[in-house]
Amino acid sequence: MESQVRGGTRWKRFAVVMVPSVAATACIGVALAQGALAASFSVSGQSFKVTTKELVGEGFSQYGALDEGYTLDGKKTAHPVAVSAFKSATIKSLCQSVVTPNIPVLGNVSLILRAGDGAQPVEAKNLYIDVADLNADATFTNIDIGVAAKDASKGPGMKGGGEQANPFGFAQQADKAVLKDVKQTAWATTAGTFKLSGLKMSLSTGVKECY
Repeated sequence: MESQVRGGTRWKRFAVVMVPSVAATACIGVALAQGALAASFSVSGQSFKVTTKELVGEGFSQYGALDEGYTLDGKKTAHPVAVSAFKSATIKSLCQSVVTPNIPVLGNVSLILRAGDGAQPVEAKNLYIDVADLNADATFTNIDIGVAAKDASKGPGMKGGGEQANPFGFAQQADKAVLKDVKQTAWATTAGTFKLSGLKMSLSTGVKECY
């Protein structure tokens, strides 16, 4: 820990439940009304991997939840996640990958999405990321740890929809969060607006992931 004052706190390679995170979605052109929550949905049976060079988020909160969804063979299930929420965020050098296994004739098929590699970063507002695993170098400004989830007022609020979260459970919040060299696995991302500058998407056979 670099500092214990309220002005800034830093952890190196801090683990999943205590670190904010970000992910891209393969659905392009997400554009719900700015300030509104994303629509409710059940998560698929495939998690996805994400890397980014740097994420700068304003108005951050994080709390634990369960994402309801399905396995690839259609059975209902639930995944424990750390929901990281940002009022706004900019993301440099974003990579997202997801592997669909056992497709007839082709075998495994990988989808890779890249954006924000040029001068213009990826931009998001009211961003929610449901994370299962994450590594990053993280710096928080004016962080509060141990807030009741319903009272975490610095972020955009609790998501609701397809997740289950205890409003009286543990949460943390900060005025600002900066994450560098992010590597994460996530189950879902929702956003009010999500602008992917310099978008490139490719499909290939075999297992090809961001990390």
